[in-house]
Amino acid sequence: MIDVGGDSVSRETFERLESFVQLVEKWNPKINLISKSSVSAIWDRHIADSMQLYGLVPKFNVWLDIGSGGGFPGIVISILSMEDSGNSAITMVESDQRKSAFLRTVIRELGLAATVISERIEKIPSLNADVVSARALSDLSGLLRYTNQHLRKDGVGLFLKGAKWREEHEEAQREWSYSCEPIKSLTDPLAAVLKIKDITHV
Repeated sequence: MIDVGGDSVSRETFERLESFVQLVEKWNPKINLISKSSVSAIWDRHIADSMQLYGLVPKFNVWLDIGSGGGFPGIVISILSMEDSGNSAITMVESDQRKSAFLRTVIRELGLAATVISERIEKIPSLNADVVSARALSDLSGLLRYTNQHLRKDGVGLFLKGAKWREEHEEAQREWSYSCEPIKSLTDPLAAVLKIKDITHV
């Protein structure tokens, strides 16, 4: 087992993560998958940050990652799930055609069980997902609007949020009713993963 950001992964998983990082570094100058300043810290800032979501939902049939961009967390979750036969494929929604092409390249080259939908989130039929995840896509109110469309009633939303998550939470409560469990981020002391259930529009 190999340690990545405090989590232990198999050599096979680590090699897939390495291959993914290499693809991000190769494509990034062309389509700006991540900020140039964070490329040198990709393992901590992006890989480990995404990995912390996986253990929060032990089993799932449909994991939907919205606004997947450069594959964080969608591709990372897909890589981690490959060695867990109890979990199914990941679906990623990304409206940017160039980023969608990148995601499909990663899926093909790494042999991942994942699909990409190149469309705006609000335009696709409900996917009735067990889990909806997002990172750096929208404020919490916007995420709840998208998630409410695609999450099954007993499903879970997992949102990686920065230092202003409390303000976003307070603002979102004006429009939405939901249960929220803030989980301290493993990669940023000021950030949190918001684990959200029971979403209802007020």
